[in-house]
Amino acid sequence: MKKKSNFSGQIGFVLAAAGSAVGVGNLWRFPYLVAKDGGGLFLIIYIVLVLTFGFTLLTTDIAIGRKTGQSAIAAYETMRLGWKKLGILTFCVPILIMTYYAVIGGWILKYFTVYLTGDFVAAAKDDYFTDFITDPSSVWFGLIFMLLTGFIVYNGVEGGIERCSKFVMPILLVLVIGIAIFSLTLRSGDESGAVRTGLDGLKVYLMPDMSGLTLSRFLQITLDAMSQLFFSLSVSMGIMITYGSYVKKEVDLNKSVAQIEIVDTGVAILAGMMIIPAIFVFSGIDGMSAGPSLMFVALPKTFYTMGKAGYVIGLVFFLLTAFAALTSCISVLEAITANCMEVFHTERKKTTGVLTIIYLIATAVIALGYSVFYVEVKLPNGSTGQLLDIMDYISNSFLMPLISVFSTILVGWIVGPKWIAEEMEHPNGKFSRKHLYNIMIKYVAPVIMVILFLQSTGLLDRLLAVVA
Repeated sequence: MKKKSNFSGQIGFVLAAAGSAVGVGNLWRFPYLVAKDGGGLFLIIYIVLVLTFGFTLLTTDIAIGRKTGQSAIAAYETMRLGWKKLGILTFCVPILIMTYYAVIGGWILKYFTVYLTGDFVAAAKDDYFTDFITDPSSVWFGLIFMLLTGFIVYNGVEGGIERCSKFVMPILLVLVIGIAIFSLTLRSGDESGAVRTGLDGLKVYLMPDMSGLTLSRFLQITLDAMSQLFFSLSVSMGIMITYGSYVKKEVDLNKSVAQIEIVDTGVAILAGMMIIPAIFVFSGIDGMSAGPSLMFVALPKTFYTMGKAGYVIGLVFFLLTAFAALTSCISVLEAITANCMEVFHTERKKTTGVLTIIYLIATAVIALGYSVFYVEVKLPNGSTGQLLDIMDYISNSFLMPLISVFSTILVGWIVGPKWIAEEMEHPNGKFSRKHLYNIMIKYVAPVIMVILFLQSTGLLDRLLAVVA
């Protein structure tokens, strides 16, 4: 089926792809993992993984998309007959993620409206977030976020996605840099007279914490960093294959991949610089252990302790987080839309309209999973989850690592790395990291992806227990 639209050029593609990559994972997940996993130690490991595994998986997805000109389902079948099932498996990831991404977007939208109306004191209360998500009326924020996402995808690649990304991404970058710089100027004293500054918090953030480091802990930090990489770069979920299929042949994919890596990793590092020093100044080391609740529980308390400055910072923070969540949510819906257009031979507006209605219903069900449809399910990794957690576990912890295992085997050992290299060398004949790519895709990535899959599903601990 012929593509109806494309990105206008390299800048449009990079901003749209970076918009997909830069999302809640950068602004929420990355900082709390850094705080949990040894500060600078996690940073070093993550950057190494981005330059190796991230480069390999991102290159593979984008090159597959542009070379085949198709989205995930048809792309894998085009690469090798009989591999359509891998495309279907990949298509399942955005299908599942889309059921809950607008819910999280709705939560962020709620906090933005709270700060916009000046009621930020309420947001700092201990039970505010829990009270909000367990109230059935919270569903409306997710529905509004889903409608906005559907509207942008409805308007197409160049007219909707690219135009939105060209507007949102520069603003987001400026806001992140501005708040990060401001966080370094903060200072606060406690009852003992000790003063904590933003620069002290920066040291906590950047300096590797090697205390209590064992081989087991090092492997866990590495696996956390790898999991973050999946989450952040939007790889192994068909999104970058879809975006790659919209890239014109004259665009240099080498530059594009490098630019996406730089923007995505840069925003993540700046997000840590924005959040961790501020948390440290007003909450000390204890505040660093807030974990996944960092954005919705710990940060509002931190903003409250800043006084009037905290109101402004909180307003801007949740605005930029809403921007980031929107660009990522758009990319997920676009991947689903593109695949459905190819499978059912339908045009964009009708396809997007039907999908928007379906995901409005799904968003409502998942959002009400904390109230009307509340359940508690024991997951294979040992945690207990509600509807949102179940969808997140299946898509991120089970399917994405599994897809990566099969895709690295397909490219590395069946069609061969040369198949990807040919696309990367077009149009100027250069593939600057070709040798690294060949080693990673054939030998390193398949092994590590298997380990990650076993870890994510809880099987690795069981196997180690049996061996021990």
